[in-house]
Amino acid sequence: MEKVVKSDAEWRAQLSDLAYKVTRKHGTERAGTHDNFPKEAGTFMCVCCGAPVFESSTKFESGTGWPSFYAPIDPEMVGETEDRRFFMRRTEVHCNRCEAHLGHVFPDGPAPTGLRYCINGVALTFEPED
Repeated sequence: MEKVVKSDAEWRAQLSDLAYKVTRKHGTERAGTHDNFPKEAGTFMCVCCGAPVFESSTKFESGTGWPSFYAPIDPEMVGETEDRRFFMRRTEVHCNRCEAHLGHVFPDGPAPTGLRYCINGVALTFEPED
């Protein structure tokens, strides 16, 4: 996989203020800010580099207020790191292609994986199926 590396100034110029804060500075958007999140068939991609990270077929309603998926398209595209900020221990997920912070993964999701990838909607773009 070819890595995407840009300067901080390049990321700031490319992204909205909120997308920059979330993806490049490990922020979190407010819950419930994506009520109109796409529900049709398609692919969710990293807002920073366009890497395909989740399919709509793995999206589910978690009740958390953030888009949730039970599996990435390709486990190699979504990396994990330990996050100990805010006096918690969580597993952060990021795009392996550009290192964008996407959200966190928790072990309380549905079958078949039992995982809940709780993702910031602003970290994704959507491409509907043809």
